[in-house]
Amino acid sequence: MTDAISFEVPWDRTDKFDPPAIFDELREERPLAKMVYPDGHVGWIVSSYDLVREVLSDPRFSHSCEIGHFPVTHQGQVIPTHPLIPGMFIHMDPPGHTRYRKLLTGEFTVRRTSRLIPRVEAVAAEQIEVMRAKGAPADVVTDFAKPLVLRMLGELVGLPYAERDRYVPAVTLLHDAEADPAEAAAAYEVAGQFFDEVIERRRQQPQDDLISSLVTEDLTQEELRNIVTLLLFAGYETTEGALATGVFALLHHTDQLAKLRAEPAKLDAAIEELLRYLTVNQYHTYRTALEDVKLAGELVKQGDTVTVSLPAANRDPAKFGCPAELDIERDTSGHVAFGFGIHQCLGQNLARIELRAGFTALLRAFPGLRLAIPADEVPLRLKGSVFSVKKLPVSW
Repeated sequence: MTDAISFEVPWDRTDKFDPPAIFDELREERPLAKMVYPDGHVGWIVSSYDLVREVLSDPRFSHSCEIGHFPVTHQGQVIPTHPLIPGMFIHMDPPGHTRYRKLLTGEFTVRRTSRLIPRVEAVAAEQIEVMRAKGAPADVVTDFAKPLVLRMLGELVGLPYAERDRYVPAVTLLHDAEADPAEAAAAYEVAGQFFDEVIERRRQQPQDDLISSLVTEDLTQEELRNIVTLLLFAGYETTEGALATGVFALLHHTDQLAKLRAEPAKLDAAIEELLRYLTVNQYHTYRTALEDVKLAGELVKQGDTVTVSLPAANRDPAKFGCPAELDIERDTSGHVAFGFGIHQCLGQNLARIELRAGFTALLRAFPGLRLAIPADEVPLRLKGSVFSVKKLPVSW
């Protein structure tokens, strides 16, 4: 093959719902291509479905931030430092990753999360009443999606919603590529101090939540704090973004919304299609080659950084016919919106329950739900680890 051409991390979208157009070109011509990160580091970007799954399931590619170069997706990014942060198992390989994940897996099974369904539905109903009380136009993001997801995640983990101002800013800023790095670091420190306080409260007065369970395990304070941090950072803005942006997609694609209203039983299939179509989880899925690996005709050398694009994989026409179309009746089996391999999203069952409750509540409560502003005026968060709407004003 000819020498790979380097290009910078892509952000710009030509369509509000489509990943950067360059991914279509790369997938066709060079599904494994060289990429330049904002700090000047050169790595690889993977854009085809099969290659993404191959990299994410191959043990020759490590997810440890102690190995190789930790990828920077935007200038000023606040990133973990060496050595590895105890408890931050998303950046670990087995056996460390396995040890921490086993402590949590039982809380996120289909069976365990199913017991939360009545509570999720109740919270969704409460947020509907907030929207009614406010009156049209209401913002699906601030009045519904954010509080629904944050309240449920907080109840499960043990983070009081009433004290959200002490930890939510950290999540928002660290997911935002345009945030001031000093402000993000300060918010991260404030959140960590708050988590320490909550952990101590649970030591003194255990409750029916995950923190109360974790404090009984053989974990240091630092490990506990970082596990809580990871659960919040992984489970809040991703699910909130999928819900609010999913509502936007349905309101924009009126034919698909009509199908769903006519046959509510298609909701689960619609959710999977929205997860595939939007793939809000953008650029932080990376690996480091532990040895030289021949991949797609290229030699990935030991120590090279390989970033996989989940949005690009979910738009691969070799896997999903007419991938740029939203089709709630398509077969979405095998989509990688939640990742793939041993690092596949731990909280995906909870996310699906929250999405189901959220869409159901909105569509039942507001038969005339519609955008309150033109679709092209809906503000989008394009630069950051999560793609989503910033605001979604609606009427009914």
